[in-house]
Amino acid sequence: MQMLVSNDGKFLVPKEPLDLLGFGPGDVVEVKVQFARNGTAQSVKEPYAGKLVEDTITGLPVIDFGPDAPILTHEQVREMLADFP
Repeated sequence: MQMLVSNDGKFLVPKEPLDLLGFGPGDVVEVKVQFARNGTAQSVKEPYAGKLVEDTITGLPVIDFGPDAPILTHEQVREMLADFP
């Protein structure tokens, strides 16, 4: 994902990923930058407060992000995975 840095140093994040993650105006997001040995940097949203639980319908393990987590449709998941290496 590409982000634009404004003249005053603010990151401008596209609306779609913000909506998918459930962020809205005024939300505070902490970002940690990790530098790899090859000189690249990766940002990580923190805290990543998911927990592994058993799905009540399938019995399979799933990650639960709580009642306020956004609901993803199968179309959204398919679209996100289309760019996955």
